[in-house]
Amino acid sequence: MPVLQTGGLMFSFRLLFGLAIVAILISSGATLAQKNLPISDPSTKPRKIKPEPPKAFKQWLEDVGPIIRPEELDAWNKLQTDAEREHFIDGFWQLRDPSPDTVENEYREGYYERVAYANEHFTSGKPGYKTDRGRIYLKYGKPDDVESHPSGGPYNRESYEGGGSTTTYPFERWFYRHIRGRAGAELEFIDPTGTGEYRLARNPFQKEVTPADPLLAHGFGNPLSSRAQDSAFEWLDLWRILDSPPPGAEYARAIGTGSNTPALEDNPLNSSVQLSYFKQSDDRVIVAFTVQTDKKDLVFPDIGGVHTARVNISGRITSLTGRSFYFEDAVSATATREELVDNKDRKLAYQKAVPLAPGRYKVDLLVRDVTSGAASQLHDGFEVPKFGTALASSSLVLASTLETVGDVPASHQFIIGDKKVIPNLSATYRQGATVGIYLQIYNAGIDQTTLRPSVDVEYALMQDGKEIGKQVEDWQGNGDTGPRLTLSRLLDSGKLAPGEYEVVIRIRDRVTGQMLTPSAKFTVVR
Repeated sequence: MPVLQTGGLMFSFRLLFGLAIVAILISSGATLAQKNLPISDPSTKPRKIKPEPPKAFKQWLEDVGPIIRPEELDAWNKLQTDAEREHFIDGFWQLRDPSPDTVENEYREGYYERVAYANEHFTSGKPGYKTDRGRIYLKYGKPDDVESHPSGGPYNRESYEGGGSTTTYPFERWFYRHIRGRAGAELEFIDPTGTGEYRLARNPFQKEVTPADPLLAHGFGNPLSSRAQDSAFEWLDLWRILDSPPPGAEYARAIGTGSNTPALEDNPLNSSVQLSYFKQSDDRVIVAFTVQTDKKDLVFPDIGGVHTARVNISGRITSLTGRSFYFEDAVSATATREELVDNKDRKLAYQKAVPLAPGRYKVDLLVRDVTSGAASQLHDGFEVPKFGTALASSSLVLASTLETVGDVPASHQFIIGDKKVIPNLSATYRQGATVGIYLQIYNAGIDQTTLRPSVDVEYALMQDGKEIGKQVEDWQGNGDTGPRLTLSRLLDSGKLAPGEYEVVIRIRDRVTGQMLTPSAKFTVVR
């Protein structure tokens, strides 16, 4: 037994000694292996960091913050190189260019002019373009009307604000005739801190230092008002619109189409349009777009004691090559209570004169009542004539008003030379009213002896195809001495029985023998 015990101990010792030798060898091998590996310092490893774009690109993104769309911002954030960013910026402005076939980008130039204006007028501890007023100004431009109360103080509430007197912080009230298809948008900005930073108000009671009902100053809208535009829903919807980027040029190119305009069958106005052509030069023609709307279809709200209807008219003229010209104007009309009752036959008239080259065009017009939102869309294709060198005439205009005026700018509506000519688009006259006849003659022969137009002109009045009267044009005292000749005549309808008539102007050039017979029909009613 002792011998067996001694042998077991020896075996255990030898086993432990062998295991120790193996552990030393493994440890030594591991140490040698570690000496052969390169030393790794975490601080020396390159970090995966997306390079920051240059300062100019960061500034550009800040500049366009109010108008860039979410999908565009997502695309911008994925760009890797400056070349990609430059390409993106080019495409960004091209998308908003109202005339992509011209060198100038009117939208971009106008936008940066608004940035400069906002920074000059709205800066208050932060750049002007980052303020609420600046943000709205950059999106929609100059308001159509601004009511400013820079010092605040005593204020008489409007009737739709509950009436009575209160004290306000400094505030401004901006009015836009048209925002993203909305017919009229009234915005209020308040400066409760007196620092010049005006903030967009959620309701008309936030401007009051001590509101009569503090609860009213916390919600959206105006529950005291009966106006539809003052409901909480309308205010929330307007805030949603103001927080969204404005539409680009693709919206301007779609005037009269899409969801930004009301369906005419739901909210119509009775409007009509007439195009008249007058020669300006050998390669330019003045195209006069005359729009008339029935006043009985318009809403005349009481504004400061005066009943006033406001109509917004916008248009797009497009050539066959796709080049477009845009315009937008406001027309207003006032009326007494008595006139509102008798608006049956009254018209609201507007005219836009545009110089165009001869050729084919299309015009899209949108006429909208600011108060009611009622609208009409007018679409028409037309061809601008080339007058050339032969005897020619302008459009024959039957006018409701035809009179000589003094020093009035030619850009004023309805002014042609020294005449005010308001067309009568319906060509309907009450018995006893004067029928205005206006026409220009071009390239008429000149008598070399008198240096006067050598042209015979007579006005023939027709009914049922028969001539019932005639007048001859008397050129004595006419100021036209060049190749342009103006015919301006008032026809008294007092002796005409109610019915259909036609006036025919017979023009004969004595020098060349050429003849023209422009004509127009009109109606006389009791």
